[in-house]
Amino acid sequence: MLNILIVEDNKILSDNIAKYLELEWIKSKQLFDWETVIYEIVSNSYDLIILDIWLWKTSWLDVSKKIRDMWNNIPILMLTARTTLQDKKEWFYSWADDYLTKPFDYEELLLRINALIRRNYTVKSENIVINDLEINHDTKKITKKWIELHLSNLEYDLLLYLVHNKTKIITKKELLEKVWWEYDDFSVSRTVDVYVWYLRKKIWKDIIDTVRWQWYIIN
Repeated sequence: MLNILIVEDNKILSDNIAKYLELEWIKSKQLFDWETVIYEIVSNSYDLIILDIWLWKTSWLDVSKKIRDMWNNIPILMLTARTTLQDKKEWFYSWADDYLTKPFDYEELLLRINALIRRNYTVKSENIVINDLEINHDTKKITKKWIELHLSNLEYDLLLYLVHNKTKIITKKELLEKVWWEYDDFSVSRTVDVYVWYLRKKIWKDIIDTVRWQWYIIN
């Protein structure tokens, strides 16, 4: 299930977007001020961010750049009522991935969300290099210092999710939802520990850090 962060100070519009996404089996969270955005992104995992550019007390360009610098893989969809050529130039020089002018059709919103998610997945499909670990997503071949490592499908999916969220603290609950597609913390949380242990043993433990036995982070 996709998870989208909606940052819009118009509560009626934000509620309508959230309700529409829910009908499309997309989970979302709403924020109504820009101050909590960075904390929210650090604390949780999102597949896409919808931002109202009029919301920011500071420059929306600076805010979108900060998000892009810290979490390069998260697509950003801007909502705007600004339609002049100068406005569009500003958008094209920003760090957002797409924009939608108000008022908009919710079906078009969904089309743009799906397009950005697909594009982001394609980017993620390229070879990934972290320190001396290299992952070829097309062949699922993983090498470390030119030594090929053999992972199970689940171990591979787990590693890929951790890598795509590099430097971000990942909770067990998040891994259960995003890798195992499970929502019962009590039934399979121990499974996460076991598979992280398998993974650390195979790729060498210096890659994955455990924080207080509850979270995981890729170095």
